Amino acid sequence: MTNVEIGKEIVAAGIKTNYHELGTGEPVFLIHGSGPGVSAYANWRLVLPTLGQLFRVIAPDMAGFGFTERPKNYIYSKDNWVEHIIGMLDALKIERADFIGNSFGGALAIATAVKHPDRIGRLVLMGAAGTHFELTPGLDAVWGYTPSIEKMRNLLDIFAFDRSLVNDELAKLRYEASIRPGFQESFGSMFPAPRQRWVDALASSDEQIRNLANEVLLIHGRDDQVVPLSSSLRLFQLLENVQLHSFARCGHWVQIEAANDFCRLVVDFLSKPH
Repeated sequence: MTNVEIGKEIVAAGIKTNYHELGTGEPVFLIHGSGPGVSAYANWRLVLPTLGQLFRVIAPDMAGFGFTERPKNYIYSKDNWVEHIIGMLDALKIERADFIGNSFGGALAIATAVKHPDRIGRLVLMGAAGTHFELTPGLDAVWGYTPSIEKMRNLLDIFAFDRSLVNDELAKLRYEASIRPGFQESFGSMFPAPRQRWVDALASSDEQIRNLANEVLLIHGRDDQVVPLSSSLRLFQLLENVQLHSFARCGHWVQIEAANDFCRLVVDFLSKPH
């Protein structure tokens, strides 16, 4: 049986990288979050078909996640993940791309724009980390996950405001994803307690954020229990060329809980003339 989470493979920054690619328009990279068992496909599956009709959409599994190689003794750090992103741009011969980053992926998109401003165009940051905020109980639970169906079910309850999206079948699927060979080993090594330091390690400084010239669209669920809305409000205060859209009765999964609205906002933002 074909695993839909496995797409194409390319070597980026020396790492065999699993990624999904749809469409033929302007390049747009989608960087997933850091939940246990996550993959690019699991994170973006509901929006890839729509965005792929208008853009060349590229959704990679970042180093340590999904079906991308987990090199022995690899150090999971913001700088190395940024290097992996630039490696993908280079391997695919893409000079400059727009980026959509979810949570952890938002922090990486910001850090890449800070370090390589010539490579990053417009930014869509959804439920994005990347600022200094107090570790939430929700994020502590996500990063501290150890495999069990019950713990995965509890995490899904944290991610989604709408509990109807969270059923036993989804919990079982995500649990099984989290126990694939190598998945928990790499995940468990990334964010050991105390975890406030990893929030801070993923953050860019206020000055770095303030100096970004990119056009930025911020999207955030008002009821996000993982990355607080205050993170996007801080970005909104610091950034010059920015707009913010927040959804009530929505948690950390705007791209799932409000997929149609998410796509409409993103398409409108990325389709505007430069």
